[in-house]
Formats: sequence, structure tokens, C-alpha cells
Amino acid sequence: MPGQDLKKEIVNLIVKEEIRAGYVTTCVGSLKKVTLRLADGKSVRVWDERFEIVSVVGTVSPSKCHLHISVSDKDGKVIGGHLKEGCIIHTTAEIIITEDEDRIYERVYNEETGFDELVVRNI
Repeated sequence: MPGQDLKKEIVNLIVKEEIRAGYVTTCVGSLKKVTLRLADGKSVRVWDERFEIVSVVGTVSPSKCHLHISVSDKDGKVIGGHLKEGCIIHTTAEIIITEDEDRIYERVYNEETGFDELVVRNI
């Protein structure tokens, strides 16, 4: 709904519905503020303007949601990156999350990459 934080609402839904292994099938809508971590893995940038959500992709679980977003500005220019808190919904965000009920998604630290990497476990 307008004014809600997109990432926070996705995380809240995952916790509420106890989704242990899910992925974003699709997401469309609009944002009035966009906060992204960029490809260098460190820089976070904020835009205070209206964007259309072109796509959201990623995995979701109670241990961590790893989501990327692409948005387009008023001229159709597309930017994207790692979805951070601070992406504020303008009018709506229609999100479809699919659950894999036969698996659990976990994150385990990987020394080689320096990140918590996805581990898929069968139930």
C-alpha cells in the first residue's frame, strides 16, 4: 500500500506466513523513493523520485531475503540493484511469492565469496 516499505513488507509476509523457501515470481507497481545497493557490493544510493517497478527477483526465507529490483524513471531509463529498506511504495506493489514446500532455504557464510550464500535443503 502507499507509504509502505517494499522490503520490510516482503520480510513481514515471509515471517507471518512461515515461508521457509520462497522466491519472487513477479512484482509490478510504483515507488516514490528507491534505495539500492549497487554492483560494487558496497555503495548504497537513494533516489527521491517516482519509479515504475519493472521487476523484482530473488529468494526469500526467514533467515534472509536476497532480492534485486529493476525500476524505470519518467524517461524509461532503467536502473537496478540489491533491494534495500527504503524503497517506499507510491501507489501499489503487486507481489507474487511462490513457496517451495519441499525445501528449506538457508544462508551459510562462504569464505571464498565473503557472503552468506544460499543453501537449499530438502525436507
